[in-house]
Amino acid sequence: MNQPLLHIFRNTPFGRETLLQSADSCLKLKLSLDIFIPKDQKFLFYFGGDVVQVDLDKSYLFDPETAREHVSKTLSQGSLPEYKFIHQESYTGTGLPDLPTDFSLMTCPRSISDVSSRIGLGHIGPKVRKIVQQATFPILIPGAVFKPWQRIVVLYGGSPSAGKALQLAFTFQQRCKLPLQIISIGDHATLETMLEDQGLIDQVKQHDWQVYSGSLLQKHLFEIPHDALVVLGAYGHGPVKALFGSSMELIQSKLPNPLLVVGPKYQPHE
Repeated sequence: MNQPLLHIFRNTPFGRETLLQSADSCLKLKLSLDIFIPKDQKFLFYFGGDVVQVDLDKSYLFDPETAREHVSKTLSQGSLPEYKFIHQESYTGTGLPDLPTDFSLMTCPRSISDVSSRIGLGHIGPKVRKIVQQATFPILIPGAVFKPWQRIVVLYGGSPSAGKALQLAFTFQQRCKLPLQIISIGDHATLETMLEDQGLIDQVKQHDWQVYSGSLLQKHLFEIPHDALVVLGAYGHGPVKALFGSSMELIQSKLPNPLLVVGPKYQPHE
């Protein structure tokens, strides 16, 4: 996990907060930061044979003349990760630019959206879901206002994506040396068997693992510390899928923490 974090810069106050979250996460995880200032409202990702078109809202193209200046000013406020600007160097036959995909993480900001409006990268909706479903890297979804995370919480439900999320959280914890907690909903013995099958039980036993009975994860969201980065797998099964896989807007309304989402096609970097 030594590739950069990809950040699509939005030249607005909300974009500043998101950039600060990306920079802070890079510092904690010892990653460099690649910043892309878009010139077009659309671009493409090629994930193997899958093509994902990302539609940006107009705020991403606001006042491009000051974008680099605002990035530099924002990142001069504290300790800096190593960062560089990347450019859209190639265009497809459709006339749309495409970006590389060799990243450790990508930041996708979220905001309250009108469900009848066009959903883009600036909103939690179909486009972000599509990226999560197809991306070979995890997606960092910050809160609306920058807040440094001081611990890691993993929501583990037993799915393959949840197992990948848990393994990624262990990697994060080794890098940042911050506390790690695992939260599960369901039967302890069943979950333990799933962890054994995924080869993760020994690592879990070294950390704080909280298992709550029942099937409604929403009842236990208050147990998640306010200063935690929440790591979870998407499109798995069980309570986490009910909360995340089909309704990202619900997570936004219930859980203001920054989220690190691991999709089904995530491939760990060596």
